[in-house]
Amino acid sequence: MRYRRLGRTALQVSELCLGTMNFGPQTPEPESFQIMDRALELGINFFDTANRYGGSLGPGATEEIIGRWFAQGGGRREKVVLATKLFGAMTEWPNDGRLSARHIRAACDESLRRLQTDHIDLYQMHHIDRTAPWDEVWQGMDTLIQQGKISYVGSSNFAGWHIVQANERAAARHSLGLVSEQSHYNLLTRTIELEVLPACRQYGVGMIPWSPLAGGLLGGVLGTDPSSRRQTPTALARIEEIRPQLERWEALCADLGEQPAAVALAWLLHQDGVTCPIIGPRTLEQFDGASLRALDVTLSAETLVAIDAIFPGPGGTAPEAYAW
Repeated sequence: MRYRRLGRTALQVSELCLGTMNFGPQTPEPESFQIMDRALELGINFFDTANRYGGSLGPGATEEIIGRWFAQGGGRREKVVLATKLFGAMTEWPNDGRLSARHIRAACDESLRRLQTDHIDLYQMHHIDRTAPWDEVWQGMDTLIQQGKISYVGSSNFAGWHIVQANERAAARHSLGLVSEQSHYNLLTRTIELEVLPACRQYGVGMIPWSPLAGGLLGGVLGTDPSSRRQTPTALARIEEIRPQLERWEALCADLGEQPAAVALAWLLHQDGVTCPIIGPRTLEQFDGASLRALDVTLSAETLVAIDAIFPGPGGTAPEAYAW
């Protein structure tokens, strides 16, 4: 396993981040434990979750599963760079969501309780809160840092100008500011190349792509047994909509002698500013598949051009992508 610095920090995280959103609603607890144990065996030290994760089991269920795994000991907590998120409403009460200083404090305490730990390594804002002044947000986060409850602050789903606002206001307060951003980024969704990714590079904010396989579309959907994957009407319609691209994509991967999922993840790791994509396996078998192979895939300049021809980006960074 190779490691990269998280943004401009000295923190070292593995080139793949283990996403846990399936733990509980899709992946039974015993298998969730097996996946996390396997991750540590392979050197994956970066785990991502959120206080809202839990699906049909209710908000917080996924954090509780991770907490029970930590409670087994064996150095599990000490080896993991733990990331979780806050923003979404946890109850129907008006202050049990978003980014008020009150909710930041309360949400952190609840996550610590569920995770059975005394600190969170990376505390991420799951979405921008346009009603929360940045001074209030940073007051809440800085207090948690001073109390030793969190070490770093990250964002998720922010626009480029949100990252600039957040870090400029943090700098005025002599705070470290955002060190990471989680964005929807894959070969089919490249909008962040316009402004979000350039902002991250400028401010030393590590990019953590979520949905790196576009919900499985980039994982070889045409070349697999249809019965082996989830077939929602929306997914089937999307496959038909972009079938010509997928056919070219899977043919290119076959010519490379690599599985499409491995190439899609490797492509992200080749992008300037990306720290590590999040992989979210539902099963141990999935986890042991192409995701890990991505770490050994090197894409030539010629291959990267061929991939761009299949999945064109927005044309570069703003404003040159759409103006002179």
